[in-house]
Parts: sequence; structure tokens; C-alpha cells
Amino acid sequence: MSSAETETTTDVRDFYSDPAVIDDPRSYFDAMRSKCPVAKEPYLNSLMVTGYDEAMEVLTRKDGTFSSLTSVVGPKLPLPFQPEGDDISEQVEAHRSEFPWSAHLVCFDGEVHAKNRALMTSLLTYKRLKANEDYLYGLADRLIDGFIGNGRCNVVTDYAHATTTYAICDILGIPEEHRAELLQLIGPVPSQLDGDAAHKVGADPLIFLKERFDQYIAERLENPGDDLLSELTRLRYKDGSVPEPDLLSRLARFLYGAGQDTTSRLIARSILELAEDRELQQHMRAEPGRIPDLIEEVLRYDAPVKCAYRLALKTTEVAGVEVPAGTVVNIALSAASNDPEHFENPGKFDIDRPGNRDHLGFSKGVHGCLGAPLGRLETRVTLERILARTSDIRIDEEHHGPPGDRTYRFEPTYTFRSLADLYIEFDPA
Repeated sequence: MSSAETETTTDVRDFYSDPAVIDDPRSYFDAMRSKCPVAKEPYLNSLMVTGYDEAMEVLTRKDGTFSSLTSVVGPKLPLPFQPEGDDISEQVEAHRSEFPWSAHLVCFDGEVHAKNRALMTSLLTYKRLKANEDYLYGLADRLIDGFIGNGRCNVVTDYAHATTTYAICDILGIPEEHRAELLQLIGPVPSQLDGDAAHKVGADPLIFLKERFDQYIAERLENPGDDLLSELTRLRYKDGSVPEPDLLSRLARFLYGAGQDTTSRLIARSILELAEDRELQQHMRAEPGRIPDLIEEVLRYDAPVKCAYRLALKTTEVAGVEVPAGTVVNIALSAASNDPEHFENPGKFDIDRPGNRDHLGFSKGVHGCLGAPLGRLETRVTLERILARTSDIRIDEEHHGPPGDRTYRFEPTYTFRSLADLYIEFDPA
């Protein structure tokens, strides 16, 4: 076993604060992987896992070695205690409520996580998603109607954010008059380099939404309807017990927040790929049945979520590298999905790639993305309708520059891969 100390990489940029890494994470990940697929970075001392097999090893461990308590903000905030010994499990439990986002499902561990995730899994069923497919087609066309006559739009603001926000609000049953306020209250993404710390530090940074969602849950308990919030109040644990209203409110708030951003990013990145590759674009128009393959390759090539984080509860090893208890592990999902040891010629965008669903775009293991089926559905519907209603889509050179010299602006977040804007021109069909 080698020590993680001996695997420290000192000649790389700061992943967590360097704007150049946000613009070009691929080069950073390639540099880290070329040195060692499991290596400590020198700025926050997190352990970067950039190899595919090594990432899978961490994500699929079920022995309680790794906790998801740091899964939202990673190593940006120090642990609320000084780790002692080779097993800090008791220390973690004693301080659990002091961890950022610890009130939400994404940070739950073990049986508590399994019990509550089962609730959500029974909620987001294939039948429920299919029931909303017609609505999503109608929503896509209504939004496209708003800009199709202009011959141009900003995909991020005019379509991607709008469609995912409307979709999750309508599926949940959130009143239209509340939606603008809720978007304002949710605040910036938690791994933003700047912004309001209150939205990422506390045990429940979604506390600003609590009053509204407590009200929604109370109303559905009293008078249920046919929306997702009503179905949430009808859920029962496997033993027949009833979840507390406060937990239901937290689950609903997290579902609301998580149901927007990731899919919005995936939609924008997929349209960028189509606009940059006219041959691929025409291929998708001729064979819309291949759109799911396009989506999977986007998830592999440049996914909406770059990293997932875990906290080592016990001293262990990953790929022969020692991981002391208390180490925050950065599982670089995008790096793993571009590992040449697993994906041949990963820098090439190829919808015919064998095994492209092996990617880690939605993570893997017990904390794999619950909303992945909905995200895939919303993106597929979007691409089908935009391709059907245009005959040609192009990158707007006024905003992004000519081919070979493009400039794209990304949101300043170290966890997510978020286009800040994407201007396109198009010819209506």
C-alpha cells in the first residue's frame, strides 16, 4: 500500500478556484490521470480519482467505508471536527447535523439513505414519467413558439432553464404564481465559487423554500390531488409506517431543486453539439430514433456533473493508494468517462461508440441520480421538437466566434458543467 501523501500532484492548477479549469476541465483531468488515477491535489488536499475503474471502486463500495455527507460541496469547507484514528464513524455521527446539506437525501448514508431513497424510487416510476410525456411535448412546442420566428435565441435562458423549471413545477403541482419567487429563493448552485454562503453552508440550505413546501404538503395531506406532491404524501415505508411531514417537505424541496439544473445543462450541451456538427444534426433529423444515443454520448463526453464527493470514514485504500480516515475523495465523473483505459479515443464524440452507457454522467451505485430517467426524457423530447421545427441550426458567431476559434462562457462552479449562455441561429422548418 502506498501513501496518498506520496501521490500528491503539485504542478497542477487549483481545481476548486481556477477559472481556467472551469473553462477546460478536460485538460485538468487528463493531466491528473496521466500522473496517477488516484492522486492528492495540493490546494484542499482532496484525493482526486480520475480513472474509470478506480471511480467505480469508490462509487460501488457498500461496506460503509465512504460517506456521502460531503457529496454537495466537497472539500471546500473543513470538517466540523479533527479526525482521530482510523475510524471516524462515531465522530461523523456526533457531528452529522453540522455538515452542509446533511438534512437532505443526497447526504444520507446506510439504512437511512436506503429507506428514504426507496420512497423516492417508488415515486419516480416509468409509468409516472410516461404520463407526463405528452405534457413535455406540448411544453417544448409552446416554448419554441416564443422564438421560432426570430431565427435565433439563447438556448440557456430562452429554452433550457424554462423547460426544466416549468416541467418540474407542473409535475410537482406548484402554483404558477409561486414559481418566480421559488426560483429566487433557491439561490445559486452550492459549488459556485462566489455567491451567498447561506445557500451552501447550513444543514438545510433549502430552508428558504421550507415555508412554501410545508404549506404544499399540509394542503395535500388535507386534500390530495393527482400531482407528484400528492403522491408524495401517500407514500409509506416498507413496514407501513408514515413519513413525517417535515421529511416529506425536505424530499419535495430537494426534488424541486435537483429537477431543474442538471437537465437544463444537458439540454444546452446537446444542442451545442448539434449546432457544431451539421452532419450529425442532419443524421438526427433523418433518424430521430438515434437521439437517445446522442444523449448518452453527451453524458459521457461532457456531462452536466463533473464530480461527486465522498468522505472516508475508515482508513482504506483505492487502487493501492492509502486513503486515511477523514479524507474527502473527489470522484471525477467526467474524467472517468473519458478514461482511455476504458473508452477508446475518448476525445472523439461518437454516437456509435460501443458501450457508451458505461459512462458515469449520472454517477453509479446507491447514490446514482434518481432523476436520470426524467432528465433523459426531457432532453429527448427537446431535441426531437427543436430538430423537427428547424432545418438548420448554427452557432451564432457574433457571440461565440467563428469555427476553430469559439468562445463559450461557463458558470463559475467546480462541481457542475454549466454553459452560462448558448446563442444559436436557425432556419425554421
